[in-house]
Amino acid sequence: MKILLLEDNERLANLVASALKNESYKVDIFSDGEEALEACANGYQCLILDINVPSLDGISVLEAFRTYNDSIPVIIISSNYELDKIQTSYETGCDEYLKKPFFMYELIHKIKKLCKYEPKLLDFGNNILFDYTKHSLTKDEEDIKLAKKEILFLELLGKDINRVFSFDEIEEYVWEGEPTTLINIRALVKRLRKKIPEKSIKIVKGLGYSLNAQEVKIV
Repeated sequence: MKILLLEDNERLANLVASALKNESYKVDIFSDGEEALEACANGYQCLILDINVPSLDGISVLEAFRTYNDSIPVIIISSNYELDKIQTSYETGCDEYLKKPFFMYELIHKIKKLCKYEPKLLDFGNNILFDYTKHSLTKDEEDIKLAKKEILFLELLGKDINRVFSFDEIEEYVWEGEPTTLINIRALVKRLRKKIPEKSIKIVKGLGYSLNAQEVKIV
């Protein structure tokens, strides 16, 4: 699961990120509110927002985010104990308000409580299944080895099998924000097509890649 963390205290941000990564979560850290808001659409399953951060405060980020997404859980973390800030946070759409200082266990418990997703499988036919929970690909219940980027690519395309994901979105999610090239993306797809039916992944010229909804099912 991928989490966005908005926190301008570098030490606290690193502590939180380290604790969450130990729970097998992926974490992207932002210290600037505007930068975090721009990144919010990049496939996160949970947002953790501090209130007092540069350029755009956490409540404003939450308010803007809720205009187009009201389902992703959002946790506000803040040293602000004023009742009006707490009320505003909940009225704006946060799911939990966690006062600093807090125990990491408390934060992790809230994330696990809020982010309960049903296990999901991608069925490629021919008894080939990709398991989101286990990050594994199997054929006839035998494991097929996947590299990390291959796992992330299948995760991304599986979020919506009817949607074309742009090259920029693939770069952001699969390469985790690191610059890459179309040649590298094509090479990744070529490797995956040797492990799953070739027609399962289709390219939309000039736009990006998607799963072939006629060949792939979510079960």
